[in-house]
Amino acid sequence: MDDETFWALMDELSCRPGSRDERLEWLRGELRRGPAAGAVEFQARLEAACAVVATGALWRAVRRIEGGLCSDDGFDYFALWLVAQGQRTYRAVLADPDALADVAEVRALVGRHLREWHDDEWPEWEELGYVAQEVFGELTGQDDDCSKAFHEALDAVEEAWPKPDDTAEATVRAGTPRLDALFPGEARS
Repeated sequence: MDDETFWALMDELSCRPGSRDERLEWLRGELRRGPAAGAVEFQARLEAACAVVATGALWRAVRRIEGGLCSDDGFDYFALWLVAQGQRTYRAVLADPDALADVAEVRALVGRHLREWHDDEWPEWEELGYVAQEVFGELTGQDDDCSKAFHEALDAVEEAWPKPDDTAEATVRAGTPRLDALFPGEARS
């Protein structure tokens, strides 16, 4: 699976109707159409896209939205959610975390206490991180115990890819004045 195909899937996932579960079932169906290696390559691209999200500026933005409650796992789930918003939103938010203020799902949370948010409203999507492994298990006939084989295949794919240039630094706009206005006060418990 190349980068273009990966982002086409994410772009389609971002605009599909239905619940998150229904959208994930659509994605499973798309991944089932290809070989097991395609599911592994999808996961490798998903993890690579999520790794880029781990910046201090985005941590601060997510903490602002989530009232200071974002854990390490919660941030990982946010990264998955952000990738699932599609390439355009993903790139806009990477360039300027304050662009989260333009995302409809984030705006829907404004003015509501965290306890009022339904599970599928949080800007987090843990389940997306398991789809490729589930499909790999189905395609290889290892539904119940494919973890080791999947991770070995994933390691092999990632090993074959060129290493990113760690010396390059992204230019990210500092501050989130629009998010700060939408979600005043970091701790809203």
